[in-house]
Order: sequence, then C-alpha cells, then structure tokens
Amino acid sequence: MKRKIAAAALCILICLVSGTAVWMNARADTPVVYNAEDIYAKSGQTVLYIRILWEDGSLKATGSGVILSPEGLAATAYHVVKEAERIEGTLRDGRVVSPIEVVGYDELTDAALIRLPALPGGNGEGYDYVPVRQTAVLYGEKVFAIGYPMANTPIITEGIVNSPSAEINGRSRILTSAQIASGMSGGPVLDRFGRVAGIVSGSLRTMNNIHLVIGMDDVRALPGAEAIRRLDAE
Repeated sequence: MKRKIAAAALCILICLVSGTAVWMNARADTPVVYNAEDIYAKSGQTVLYIRILWEDGSLKATGSGVILSPEGLAATAYHVVKEAERIEGTLRDGRVVSPIEVVGYDELTDAALIRLPALPGGNGEGYDYVPVRQTAVLYGEKVFAIGYPMANTPIITEGIVNSPSAEINGRSRILTSAQIASGMSGGPVLDRFGRVAGIVSGSLRTMNNIHLVIGMDDVRALPGAEAIRRLDAE
C-alpha cells in the first residue's frame, strides 16, 4: 500500500515538474509587449529627421526615415526623396549624417531605401537599428507611428490597424488610425513588440483619421534590401 502511495506521489511530482517546465518554456518564447513609452525609448534613436536640400543648401522638403541595419540602411517613403539633389539626416541626439544615398525605390509602392554614411562620432559598432517584422499585421492590432512633423522634434502616436491590406489606387496599403501629420512620411509604424511593421506613406482623404502605410514586403522587394533579408534570416 505504501509503495502504491509513493508511486502515485512520484507520478504527481513528475507531472508538476513537467508542467512547470512547459509553462516556463512558453513564457520564455513569448515576445515582450511594450507600451508607447517603451517603444519610443527603444526606437527613437533609429528614426531620422530627413532634410531634402537644393544644391545651394536651401531647404526643399522634409520627412522621416528609420534605420534597419547597423550598416546604416534605412527606409523612407519614395515621395520624400524623389528627385532629391542632396539628402541629410539628423538623429535624435542631434548628430547630422550626410550625404545620404538612395539605393532603391519603387514609385508605385512609394517605398524607398537609403544608405547613411559612416556614423559621425561613432564607436565602431554601427548604427542603432530596429528589427523588421516578418509576418503580416492583423485587423485591430495596436501600432505606433514615429516621425518628425516639426523640425528636430519627433512625436509618437498610437492607434490600431484598420486594415492589413487595402487596395488604394492600384496598390496595397496597410490602414491605421495612428495619427499622421505632414513630415512623418517615411517614418516607421511599429508593432507592440517594437518591430517595424510598415512605413508611413500618407493619409486617406476620403476617411477622417485613416492613414496609409507601406507594408514591409514592399520594402524587402527593393534593390539594396539584402541587409534586411540577411537580418531576417538570423
């Protein structure tokens, strides 16, 4: 009788330990969810204030961008850098990076990739960058947009994915309620895990407070996106 009780107790203990291990393993595999404060703290340094200059140095236009690799590959909206004669960027800490080169773009999708020069005053470790999301966004998912609607003054806004894939003027767009202002074009839309889920493109004029976002598959398809695909595979 005592042996049966001991065997039963051992069986229960094994089940409890096994269940705890599975639970702990599941917790370890669950991505950390961030709020807006965390998202900005983790990603703000990767967002660029972009200035488009005429050859004489006068200002032509402004926009935003986001760094996607330690080598300085960044994404923006094509309409921000279209026919740019000279591009320079400013990091959140005030460092100016110039000249910036356009390495790939698609006018139809409005996606563009730019390459930053060697980081001024850097420590040899390269740029801070933000990881790219590899899966499609979902209806109702919380997202955050970061950009520069005012010179050298970044802002962050919060909203949801209104549609993960809407056909707008012959091209697929993510729709979001995260507020977008002029100057934020080219900035990142991040998911609650801190990954870039899209690039700000513009606003939908037929609906109030619904804004257009370029999907990251369109960015990955651009010439020069090898670094993104390499980081995806790591």
